[in-house]
Amino acid sequence: MSSLSPATSSALAPYGWDDAWADEFAPHDADGLLPGRVIRVDRGQCDVVTAGGILRADTAFVTPHDPLRVVCTGDWVAVEPGGNPRYVRAYLPRRTAFVRSTSSKRSEGQILAANVDHAVVAVSLAVELDLARIERFLALAWESGAQPVVVLTKADLVPDAVTRAHLVQDVETSAPGVPVLTVSAVDGDGLDVLTALVSGGTSVLLGQSGAGKSTLANALLGEDVMDVRATRDVDGKGRHTTTTRNLLALPGGGVLIDTPGLRGVGLWDAGTGVGQVFSEIEELAEGCRFHDCAHESEPGCAVLEAVETGELPQRRLESYRKLLRENQYIVAKTDARLRAEIRKDWKRKGAIGRAAMEAKRGRLR
Repeated sequence: MSSLSPATSSALAPYGWDDAWADEFAPHDADGLLPGRVIRVDRGQCDVVTAGGILRADTAFVTPHDPLRVVCTGDWVAVEPGGNPRYVRAYLPRRTAFVRSTSSKRSEGQILAANVDHAVVAVSLAVELDLARIERFLALAWESGAQPVVVLTKADLVPDAVTRAHLVQDVETSAPGVPVLTVSAVDGDGLDVLTALVSGGTSVLLGQSGAGKSTLANALLGEDVMDVRATRDVDGKGRHTTTTRNLLALPGGGVLIDTPGLRGVGLWDAGTGVGQVFSEIEELAEGCRFHDCAHESEPGCAVLEAVETGELPQRRLESYRKLLRENQYIVAKTDARLRAEIRKDWKRKGAIGRAAMEAKRGRLR
């Protein structure tokens, strides 16, 4: 059990501190280190909220070669009580971690936020819905271990209730098991439901530039903390108003991590998350004749049959295939065994294709 004072625990409670974190911190407490939560990281340093206030600390001591193990916003850390510079000495084991692949060619993942309970995916109703992109965000959210929530922002721009209901239904079809809320930060519609949802635990706010994340964050915070800029009318896009990930305590309880607009949302070993997003396809696949059915042209494929009958939209199957291929490619970059299996599968499919062509030519002779 931790020997941290009740005053320390009380001061950190608004940021998500609990008895389980206190127990994890006990060895660091014995070393005279201070507990705190990272609220911002930039250029190898971070701001840490502690019982005594916000401290600036250097992360060099715990920065390894693995980019997934660097200190990030949302981490609970052990900080030196003094020193110039002051160092973060360790971070506590993460309960959840939101990770995407980088745009580099080095097959690296980038951790965006840690210890998140809810992943709030903000999607603007000012432009046409991109269901495939929503599915991509949700795959990463499910993989992180957090509970995804889709928030359709700028709902005031769709005043017709019937049209709005159809848009919600489209998203719900692409997000099984995920709450879908409509919110207008302008007139406050739907904010009470979202506020109640994020009041327990830590939420990370995700989405493209122009999705209204900063406006939504300000509405939840009850004050203009985040910078907001107008979006372009032509395509609904805006410039990044948030340039770093910031952790903020909400007045009604809970913690919010606001993130910069994400242009690229690459998967990073998110096979489980993809399966969760397309759970109806995975359930249908259990009825396929072959256990390794690729749902492309195999006989007895229950998934293709569902597409033919209209039970499963063709767009959903194509999105599923695309995300599976992308995730397999990313994993194969760092897994030699999987690369060999993929090559073997390509050769098998190629042989089947050549055999089919030969048979066809034989029939035509």
